[in-house]
Amino acid sequence: MASLESGAVPPRPSDEDRERALEVLRESAAVGRVSHQTFERRMEQILGARRADELAAAVHDLRPAPPEPALLRIVGGLSALPGRLRRAWRTARLPELMLPPPGPYPMSIGRAPGSMLRLNDGTVSRTHAQLHSSVRGWTLRDLGSSNGTWVNGRRVTGAVSVRPGDHVRFGQVSFRLSGR
Repeated sequence: MASLESGAVPPRPSDEDRERALEVLRESAAVGRVSHQTFERRMEQILGARRADELAAAVHDLRPAPPEPALLRIVGGLSALPGRLRRAWRTARLPELMLPPPGPYPMSIGRAPGSMLRLNDGTVSRTHAQLHSSVRGWTLRDLGSSNGTWVNGRRVTGAVSVRPGDHVRFGQVSFRLSGR
């Protein structure tokens, strides 16, 4: 009987072993841990592996990280609490910007004299943004402002749907949208 010490070839990886390695590779690609080229190269390595060690080498650095201990998650959540409370306090105290009645023309927002909502602040562009009503609701569009238009803490690029209760910011001027 032959043994591995006497030069016998170890068994090839099973289809199940290959499938597990491919799943690790797919998950890593889905979350952006590997590039497309690396994905293709490693897939070829997995499919062409003749030994278990070749299969393991193809995914050795892609194993998921161990789950974060519960205590660390709790401490992280508690340490973020003061910031979250500060933001909630500020948002509740923001001046309200009442959405106008729906109409065929967008509401212009900016420093320019002809703006429907004129904001006299240096961080607001002359033609900063537009608020438009449609059958689906309200849409806020940034018009290439230099200091940005923000909705609920996220910068607007293009247009985004807004509704009463949303926190909007034009440069450094903030409002809370309200309905009728």
